[in-house]
Amino acid sequence: MKLQRKNRLRAITAGALAVSGVLVLTACGSDNNNDSGGGGSKAASNIKCDGKGQLLASGSSAQKNAMDLWIKTYGAACKDTKLNYKATGSGAGIQEFLQGKTAFAGSDSALKPEEVKSSEKICKGGKAIDLPMVGGPIAVGFNVPGVDKLTLNADVLGKIFNSEIKKWDDPAIKALNKDAKLPSLKIQAFHRSDESGTTDNFTKYLKAAAPKAWPHEPGKAWEGKGGQSADGSSGVSSQVKQVSGAISYFELSYATANSIKTVDLDTGASAPVQATVENASKAISEAKIKGTGSDLALDLAYDTKADGAYPITLVTYEIACDKGNKASTLAPTKSFLTYIASEDGQTSLKELGYAPLPTEIANKVRESVKSLS
Repeated sequence: MKLQRKNRLRAITAGALAVSGVLVLTACGSDNNNDSGGGGSKAASNIKCDGKGQLLASGSSAQKNAMDLWIKTYGAACKDTKLNYKATGSGAGIQEFLQGKTAFAGSDSALKPEEVKSSEKICKGGKAIDLPMVGGPIAVGFNVPGVDKLTLNADVLGKIFNSEIKKWDDPAIKALNKDAKLPSLKIQAFHRSDESGTTDNFTKYLKAAAPKAWPHEPGKAWEGKGGQSADGSSGVSSQVKQVSGAISYFELSYATANSIKTVDLDTGASAPVQATVENASKAISEAKIKGTGSDLALDLAYDTKADGAYPITLVTYEIACDKGNKASTLAPTKSFLTYIASEDGQTSLKELGYAPLPTEIANKVRESVKSLS
């Protein structure tokens, strides 16, 4: 329990580093920065800096807390590079990248074929590729007075988020929580208002595991009936924190930082599965690489029933050109991506509620980053 409290404190500290949506890596980092979250000066000393100037990047809000941590550690080593990362959401990040406004983008879902085709306009002689970098569970957070532990399955979740189950004492919820004192309280289901890779992954899970309860096609834009919306992972998690009867989906790091209780999933395994880094890693390790060449898009196992495997997982990709990156930003982009894909960069994510990439996938990412030109 002491370790859990310590990790929660670290997550809260890291989450507070970016009070706006813009994360700025400046040259004011100290050589003796021993920040516990980033591995301190040891991690910084292993970073190979290259190039200088300003890097603009935007996209996934799911990786914002990871970026906070990486940028602080990277800034302690590479004082000649300034990185502005705006957590605008995956859809907006890809759009800005395809408009040539950013050096790379963060997206919680892989590029669509039409987006790859469009990227040929800015990747001179090449195309955009998916580099998986941040893994972890999408937690389902809830705020139900008097209920500390809650188990749901894909069928019930699909009906809740499609406005078919409307009260917390619904018989379907009671059947999964026989010992809980469920109130006759209206369910306040929140979804993302922005185009979001988190939404894409959450709805892919619902479609794969409960296609009858979730008749909509997965996607970055919300298709469910009813509910309420908020902007970004920070927005929906704040609503759950504040609103009695609320439920929503967001990365585990947001639940940890805000002390929000999370749902255990009845997947059909021998016991309900908690939203933890370790359990997400078990599910991610079942993923298959569906990309070709240096593109490493993954096919995630959303409908896994393996014991201890948490199926609502998310992998955030960094989107960059395989060839044709701008000469002015290529060197620092490769330097930064090399660090975050390194063992130091990946290991530092655990305490924030993210799952480091499986070794086999991480090694392939490092090879792809090295080949960027």
